[in-house]
Amino acid sequence: MPKLIRDTVHGDISFTDDEMSIIDTAPMQRLRGIKQLGTSYLVYPCAVHTRFEHSLGTCHVAKRIVESIEENSGRRIRIEDRDRRVIYSAALLHDITHIPFGHTFEDERRIFERHDQSRERLECFLDHSPIAEVLSKSGIYRSVRAVLSKAQSSELEHPFIHQIVSGTVCADLLDYLKRDALFCGLSQSYDNRVFKYFTITDDNLAFDLNKNGLFRHDALSELINLLRIRYNLTERVYYHHAKIVAGAMISKALELALTEKKVQPQDLFELRDDSFIYFLKARCRSLRPVVSLLENLERRWLYKRIYFLTLGNMSRPGISKEKQAELEKLYHYNEDEARSKAEVEIARRLKIPEGSVIIYCPSTEMALKEAEVLVRISDGAPRSLKDLNNPEVNVLIDKHRSLWRFYVCISLQYEDRFRKAEQICEEIFGQENMIDLQARGQLSLGF
Repeated sequence: MPKLIRDTVHGDISFTDDEMSIIDTAPMQRLRGIKQLGTSYLVYPCAVHTRFEHSLGTCHVAKRIVESIEENSGRRIRIEDRDRRVIYSAALLHDITHIPFGHTFEDERRIFERHDQSRERLECFLDHSPIAEVLSKSGIYRSVRAVLSKAQSSELEHPFIHQIVSGTVCADLLDYLKRDALFCGLSQSYDNRVFKYFTITDDNLAFDLNKNGLFRHDALSELINLLRIRYNLTERVYYHHAKIVAGAMISKALELALTEKKVQPQDLFELRDDSFIYFLKARCRSLRPVVSLLENLERRWLYKRIYFLTLGNMSRPGISKEKQAELEKLYHYNEDEARSKAEVEIARRLKIPEGSVIIYCPSTEMALKEAEVLVRISDGAPRSLKDLNNPEVNVLIDKHRSLWRFYVCISLQYEDRFRKAEQICEEIFGQENMIDLQARGQLSLGF
């Protein structure tokens, strides 16, 4: 008999006995202690929802997508029972390899490889856990593992299996858009009519913009609305400057601890967000820079941005794409330890302790991947939405790219040296500081 669980976003959602056997395992329950939005709770106090409830929601949305595909096709498309079970189990488990503050450590500071590329974590949380036994009994272990591992996803018989769980417009996205907006208190949502447009074409998940040979303008509008919500959440939540600075601080603390061999990557596997902070502090009592960073975080004494760069375009000043690529190579990928060396050099010239200066440089790959969703506009092969050259889509893609920011942050304790720090940064990075232009709104308004 299905088990009903009440969810804040979706209401009552049901799970089979096999799904409950996955949910009631230690690796899944561990996700209750890992916040979905990392340090965003320091900006939005209610953003303390976790990867556990998001995983339940993603499974529920995956079921809605599968049911909608069959219903939308008049039952001409049938998804086999085994494929359904693979999709639903993979949706439940799609975040199983996350560690505390995972995206911050993986995507921003690049301390660790991405969670879906880590063989070691997949072995720990899937292969060597009770989950493997549950999946093996159902005969779907290898297929579910292929969905969860980026390296193995090509082994799946049907591409749509992975695409429904973690593609472009997928169950993962449709859950976290609603969930993140709700818990951040933002009025951002989509209409459930979006499920009416899912189909499978050439074995791929697609958005159907064609009905009886006619173009569906309402379907395109709903799809663009999803992209708009994704952009708004990125601007207001995922890339909020205070969230970014807090994430940079916790990443720097971990980086220093790893350098001094006070912790090992495997130490994080069994930790939750809160226990990670306590663990790191306990292990690094003798490392004053680490202790100072963590104590500042506990008090919400966030570092101050003293140097700022962004990408220029026709309507606003900024750095060139060539300069952006150079900064990315040196300070995102940390080529030849360039980021670490620059942080040490700035601190040395300011005569302040190690760990008091942090450089934040994100990847330039900010192309709004949701715009790559496959769409069906005729009886031919599906095409990527971004290739249709729709003006609204193009504007959203450009706006998303323009969110790229380069920061140098310094402890508030050394406010009297901020002006000197700005001058040092201009010398090291070869670009005039744009922080005053940002503060006056000139980068947004173009005057």
